[in-house]
Amino acid sequence: MWERLAHTNLNGKARWSRWPTVKARAIIVFEYFWRFSTNTMCRNIKTLHNFKPPATEEEIRASSLQFVRKLSGFTKPSKANEVAFNAAVEQVAQAAHVLLHSLVTNAPPRDRETEAVKARARSANRFPSPEVAAS
Repeated sequence: MWERLAHTNLNGKARWSRWPTVKARAIIVFEYFWRFSTNTMCRNIKTLHNFKPPATEEEIRASSLQFVRKLSGFTKPSKANEVAFNAAVEQVAQAAHVLLHSLVTNAPPRDRETEAVKARARSANRFPSPEVAAS
């Protein structure tokens, strides 16, 4: 992987090296984690506790599926791994169900629509639309 990486030495001349500089390695690691942490694989993993109405079985299962996808590293298992993948999704869903029903809080339940409006506002602040950014 590193064989074709060029960097400059102290004299400013380009030289080929087997190992990248510390800065180059940091950039490579950052790009790797940015690529794999900003994908949309886990968008269904949301806070499910303390909402009115409570989380449905479909929401718990969707979050469990996304969690197992993230852990395993693939979105659709091969035939050989399908049984293990589906068993893991079911086990995670059961654990999440038990967890959500055993958690106790003194805070009043949150409204889903209010939280969705807040999330859209945060998203608009973080990712302004092109026409707003241009003006």
